[in-house]
Amino acid sequence: MTYKLLFTPTYEKAEKRFLKRHPDLRNRYHKTLALLETDPFHPSLRLHSLKGRLTGLHAVSINLQYRITLVLEIREREILLVDIGSHGEVY
Repeated sequence: MTYKLLFTPTYEKAEKRFLKRHPDLRNRYHKTLALLETDPFHPSLRLHSLKGRLTGLHAVSINLQYRITLVLEIREREILLVDIGSHGEVY
């Protein structure tokens, strides 16, 4: 069973900026989203919960430098994408 990715308007703006600044990561980004839809617990995503001011959110890796923060609703099988950017930008 797959998960449903939910894109907020804020995330969509951040996604557009991110892909404009990093066109070389477009394919990797789309592969990350596809894997997130099918198996958010896949080891290559490095899914982990966040602490501090981001408690309640999770993050997955696009690569070693860039992350996507998200809300993972396992009960509803929905994933709400919150932010995208470098480690310093999203944390």
